[in-house]
Amino acid sequence: MGIIERIKEIEAEMARTQKNKATEYHLGQLKAKIAKLRTQLLEPPKGSSAGGDGFEVTKFGHGRVALIGFPSVGKSTLLTMLTGTHSEATSYEFTTLACIPGIIHYNDTKIQLLDLPGIIEGASEGKGRGRQVIAVAKSSDLVLMVLDASKSEGHRQILTRELESVGLRLNKRLPQIYFKKKKTGGISFNSTLPLTHVDEKLCYQILHEYKIHNAEVLFREDANVDDLIDVIEGNRKYIKCVYVYNKIDVIGIDDVDKLAQRPNSVVISCNLKLNLDRLLSKMWEEMGLVRVYTKPQGQQPDFSDPVVLSADRGGCTVEDFCNHIHRNLIKDVKYVLVWGTSARHYPQHCGLGHVLQDEDVVQIVKKKEKEEGGRGRFKSHSTAPARISDRQKKVPLKT
Repeated sequence: MGIIERIKEIEAEMARTQKNKATEYHLGQLKAKIAKLRTQLLEPPKGSSAGGDGFEVTKFGHGRVALIGFPSVGKSTLLTMLTGTHSEATSYEFTTLACIPGIIHYNDTKIQLLDLPGIIEGASEGKGRGRQVIAVAKSSDLVLMVLDASKSEGHRQILTRELESVGLRLNKRLPQIYFKKKKTGGISFNSTLPLTHVDEKLCYQILHEYKIHNAEVLFREDANVDDLIDVIEGNRKYIKCVYVYNKIDVIGIDDVDKLAQRPNSVVISCNLKLNLDRLLSKMWEEMGLVRVYTKPQGQQPDFSDPVVLSADRGGCTVEDFCNHIHRNLIKDVKYVLVWGTSARHYPQHCGLGHVLQDEDVVQIVKKKEKEEGGRGRFKSHSTAPARISDRQKKVPLKT
């Protein structure tokens, strides 16, 4: 029996099992088995060569955004309008068969936008190059899920389920669970607050399913079984997602208002070019890019070419800013002067741990080079010539 058949068999058993206090341990074990099988499904088959047509695109710019959706929802048209890159759009499905990149120039930054082929139900099992599409989405900083506003809400649920089955967690944060394997000592289970979804017995059964018999587990929040399995697996990707409803020109104004009021949602129309500026501002807000301008000593700030930082790519502290310019610069930094919203007064003397905000101005003050051999009469070397013949004779005094 293959991996996909085993997953379907376990899912059927979970559907038949009633959910109550007596069966929660059994359901927890079944969820752990499914997570293990899906991890095996994502691994490349043994003996396969690395050759073949490439699908991944080299990272470029200050951020990466991936367009994901069903076929013929307007992804290629949206890419063409936002970036100017031509992506063929026709009336039939599966027009785009490869990953097509484009660059968005917005707020002095460059954001890479990827037009991915449409995915279908069963993409997590490999249908329609679904694994390659989802793998590219994992490497992006933001996912734009393009949906057809005239279709049912089931499309959004299907896409979310397909992405979550391969380890993508949309608009979620990392569970506050500390997990560490040990060589000896058994399983240590602790929590800092009362738990309502997981108890010690269920945690033991899930760890035994993974053949882990020595570990330390600490719950810092009231997490459920799925969160515990995600922490044990350790290969989950937590990514932000914006739901983009296209083709709002074919539905009524009441339906558009309902879609626009949903969280993390933007309504647009590529045909009439409606609300595209709101989509760009929402992308900028979710990506959390921070522009930092440099100021040389005694000169005006340089507002033409900012240093772009983000929490997902290294961090936004002064130390991250120095490492972004040059990795050896941090050794010579004495202190930093900061102007902007992150400063309490202008300018503020800051250390390496200061968190920068968007459109801050930074001036780096370096340490002065120390004189070698001490100063004054404590000098260990002389500035006089080494040979007597090289010394200059003093001019004789006039008498």
